Amino acid sequence: MPSQQPATRSLGRLSEIAQVMVRHGFGYFLEAHKLTDLLPGRSAELRLSEAASSVGSARGQHLRELLDELGPTFVKFGQLLSTRPDVVPPDIISELRGLQDDVRPFPLEQAERVIEEDLGNTLERLFLEFDPEPVAAASIGQVHRAVLPNGRQVAVKVQRPGAPRQIEADLGLLYQAAKLVKERVRALDFIDTRLLIDEFARQIRQELDYRLEARNAQTFHRNFASNPHVRVPRVYWQYTRARVLTLEWLQGRHVADVDAMPLTIDERRDLAYLIAETWMTMIFRHGFFHGDPHPANILVLEEAGVIGLVDFGAVGKLTDDDMSKLTRIFIDAASENVDVLPKRLADLGVRYPKEREEEFLAELREMYYRYYGASLAEIDPIQVIREAFQLIYTMSLQLPTRYLLLDRAIATVGAVGVELYPDFNVFEVARPYARGLLLERFTPQRVARRARRDAIRYAQIFAEAPYQWHDLMEQVRDGQVEVGFVHKGLDDFLENMQRVFNRLVVALIVTGGLIGSSLIGIFATKGPQLLGINALSVVGFALSVVLGLWLLWGVVRSGRL
Repeated sequence: MPSQQPATRSLGRLSEIAQVMVRHGFGYFLEAHKLTDLLPGRSAELRLSEAASSVGSARGQHLRELLDELGPTFVKFGQLLSTRPDVVPPDIISELRGLQDDVRPFPLEQAERVIEEDLGNTLERLFLEFDPEPVAAASIGQVHRAVLPNGRQVAVKVQRPGAPRQIEADLGLLYQAAKLVKERVRALDFIDTRLLIDEFARQIRQELDYRLEARNAQTFHRNFASNPHVRVPRVYWQYTRARVLTLEWLQGRHVADVDAMPLTIDERRDLAYLIAETWMTMIFRHGFFHGDPHPANILVLEEAGVIGLVDFGAVGKLTDDDMSKLTRIFIDAASENVDVLPKRLADLGVRYPKEREEEFLAELREMYYRYYGASLAEIDPIQVIREAFQLIYTMSLQLPTRYLLLDRAIATVGAVGVELYPDFNVFEVARPYARGLLLERFTPQRVARRARRDAIRYAQIFAEAPYQWHDLMEQVRDGQVEVGFVHKGLDDFLENMQRVFNRLVVALIVTGGLIGSSLIGIFATKGPQLLGINALSVVGFALSVVLGLWLLWGVVRSGRL
């Protein structure tokens, strides 16, 4: 029965997960949704009753610790959930954002084997030096410092052996868990669990191919090539494959270690503002932004006033239309134009019940003025996040998924800013930046470019219109298009219309009969005569008079003369 072995192993792993859930206080969840069959033995009842009351208000913290214990794939899944305020409650979101993808490194021998398999040469021939101790380790890979034959220092990211196999196994478990949730947990019916796992699977499988990350790094390098304050490492493609990524080494220290740096308060302030401006540039000018700006991915370089960026696995992309809409909402927010924010959010694709628009505006206005002008030192960032996400929940807002990574990036940049400089005020950066964006939007070049783009779009619409009309007519002809509508009082309306049409037809017959009879009486010279008039003409006149009198009587009787 070999086909049953994978299923048996999956069931065993699910049982292990259930036991870890109990250990972290989620036994009540298993009990409430009849999932205790995943737990071995009757002793589970005692553990469940002990754990049922241990979560309480700290459920977010317990979930973070649970995912941490389950392993790297689940940590990454938690990081995805931290970007989904439409799915996860605010208190859990704020905790999941503290998850760090930091695991124990794997031995040099395994890293060496992966490098030699992918690059087709020995480690000694590929590099003059290769540091055996990694400078960073994560769930999918780890980074070593090395020196190329031309003397250039590089960072070599090597994929963990067996990472794809482990991730696929964990994804299988997540799909199985999603199926159980769909079948048994009615409280989560509003979540498409299968779609959520699909989104995560797509994201993590992309991270397994380091060539995608290399292309992201190359794009950032090109975008910031002329910026004297931001450095992005160049990619060494000759030393890059699906499981090996080689980038230029940036000499500096992580922002996470800023407290150990001899920086003055003014230098820390400038650093906070530089980081904020860098991400604003990515979002509002490039439409291509780093999606994970936590302190370990930002370096303070040895050159004064220069930062470096690393780790380009998670990136966000925005279209020209997205950037234009985001620019408008950014300018309105920085200019205190709160009343138009609901419309701006609707333009972005945020959906909320139309009948609650006034309530939405009132909530936005209250939240906005509660924090506007205050330094981040006076604001609890977690509280702000919770309030924003609570608004999403209470207003039943629907968020476009393409903006979820953007939300995480902005929130993380804000947290980094306050860590660097407690009096950091994002509006001090936003106002001048918004003015610059506003001026740029109306330069002759930008206006001409938008006009040209719109003209091309309208021309395409007009060019395609005849074909679309032809397709619609074919669908109507083939019975593929059905139109149905309901209108109160429609039957009476149709009955009245039918009566009008009938009278109109009779009136036309009467008119035709009178005209025809007159012509016959004038031009007919042969045939029977009656009172000196052609007999056929007399019959025509008589019938027309009778029909005319009948029509007149119907109109008089209806009372609508």
